[in-house]
Amino acid sequence: MTFSVTKRVKSLVYAFHGIGTLVKTQHNAWAHLFATVSVVSSAFVFEISGYEWSLIITAIALVWLAEALNTAIEFLADTITKDHHPLIKKAKDVAAGGVLIGATGAALIGIIIFWPYFEELINK
Repeated sequence: MTFSVTKRVKSLVYAFHGIGTLVKTQHNAWAHLFATVSVVSSAFVFEISGYEWSLIITAIALVWLAEALNTAIEFLADTITKDHHPLIKKAKDVAAGGVLIGATGAALIGIIIFWPYFEELINK
């Protein structure tokens, strides 16, 4: 198989289409978008360090990754059957649990990073 710039560009277009589908169809993605904008805005306001930016970006990326994989699993499962199936329920529950784990970790990272900045702001 040879390298093709056209195919690479098409794959990027598909990826952006997938992100659009995620944001347009998933209410939880709206919450993640709000949280992302809030956290990034706060990071600029407080002028966090490069290291802190690294942690924040990693946390944001992991939450979005988990949400995207959860959504993909749900879409695939729903193509198999809309009827209740215990294994599909387990797969969806585990995927949703992955999002919860990621979001909880991200929230804890946010608290650890931003707490001192908020504390300093309050004590001024």
